[in-house]
Amino acid sequence: MSVGFIGLGHMGLPMALNMVRAGTPLTVWNRSRDKAELVAEAGAVVAPSPAQVFSEARTVFLMLANGTVIDEVLERGTPRFAQMVAGRTLVHMGTTAASYSEQLAEDTTSAGGRYVEAPVSGSRRPAEAGQLVGMVAGPDASVDAVLPLLAPLCATTVRCGEVPNATRMKLAVNLFLIAQVTGLAEAFHFAENNGLDVEAFRSVLDSGPMASAVSRLKLEKLVHGDFEVQASIRDVHYNSRLVADAARGSGVSSPVLGTCRDLFAEAEQLGHGHEDTVAVLRAIEARTDGR
Repeated sequence: MSVGFIGLGHMGLPMALNMVRAGTPLTVWNRSRDKAELVAEAGAVVAPSPAQVFSEARTVFLMLANGTVIDEVLERGTPRFAQMVAGRTLVHMGTTAASYSEQLAEDTTSAGGRYVEAPVSGSRRPAEAGQLVGMVAGPDASVDAVLPLLAPLCATTVRCGEVPNATRMKLAVNLFLIAQVTGLAEAFHFAENNGLDVEAFRSVLDSGPMASAVSRLKLEKLVHGDFEVQASIRDVHYNSRLVADAARGSGVSSPVLGTCRDLFAEAEQLGHGHEDTVAVLRAIEARTDGR
């Protein structure tokens, strides 16, 4: 039977394309038909409904925005949910609260299905290149079956133990990423407003021990004023709230994250929600200007 993929958004589309190009027999569904047609051109079958994806596939990947969307697509809380997931492996790749993932796992197994967490670290460019980092959790046999299907998407996959530890790992990784991008934007703002040559600033950072694939990519965008989205302000603001809630729930202090979350909220309020994460610069500029 084919593999299913539901959710062909900013990240899901290149991920599904890589699966098809690697020879995975894929059945897809997306709310907007145009994205599904792009995957169909590469060889996938487009299903008319999520239920049809589950009918055709033993393993179904979900790359959806949040728990509310997942519940709607899976018709969770209705008899249709159990009908869809029974005898299937549900692979949750999006970013949600750990408690949400844990409950979804319980509901899936209670309905006779199997559940694997497989969130990924990386933005659109690594997704297009098949260079994401996957974090997987769940029963060993289910994880073993899913890992080969992740190979076209991920340069590295890391086992994280039981659900919801892959989601918790993703939140920890996101905390570092959010702080890194915010710090880089603030450093760029400082350099630019102190009359420094920003290309020279970029050269120093790119050549030094702190450089990474993320810093090089984001600094290039800052230097060129390129806010075309790879990961959006809106999505990172959502992720920062998830991390903050998780930290609060476990009694962990997260002062750096709190500042970053506020800046991403301000950038979104300023109208930059659909721009790339580096647009957090606009919130920092607004603070400088006293806005």
